[in-house]
Amino acid sequence: MSGAVEWLPPLVLLQDSNGDWLRYVEAIYDIFKSDFIRSTPLFRSKNVGIRFDPVEKGKAATFWHIISEGAVEEERIPDLRRCERIRWPRKIIDNSDKPEIKIWEAKKKGERVYLLLQSGNENYLVVLRKGKTYFLLLTAFMVERKHQVEKLVREYWEYKKMGSPI
Repeated sequence: MSGAVEWLPPLVLLQDSNGDWLRYVEAIYDIFKSDFIRSTPLFRSKNVGIRFDPVEKGKAATFWHIISEGAVEEERIPDLRRCERIRWPRKIIDNSDKPEIKIWEAKKKGERVYLLLQSGNENYLVVLRKGKTYFLLLTAFMVERKHQVEKLVREYWEYKKMGSPI
């Protein structure tokens, strides 16, 4: 897919907060609260919730997870590219019926639902955990390595061949 997606919001840059990291974190957390706490997105007619615990520095666990990277939860470090795309998870969930989003389900560590947006040179993945009556936002991030994108697209097409609805 080439070109930008018209419904995708612009990036939220650190320079928008005059380079002040603490002010920036507050600004992007306010966006996160607006998108996932003050209102609740729906996916397949079910609420999409977030994890609050453990609350760190007064902010929900899911927030820290989607703006940082690292294999060990307690050692994750902020990633500016993730921070800049703080508005994307909600928009991707809200626009999940659009053809530019590939959606599939996998049984990795419980039932997971993947929403992959491919826009221009960017590949962005939103991961939800499927519950009986709701979905839980687990993480969201840029998929930067070509082999990872190819693996995800392959999983999507394998899922489509099975004809399983989410």
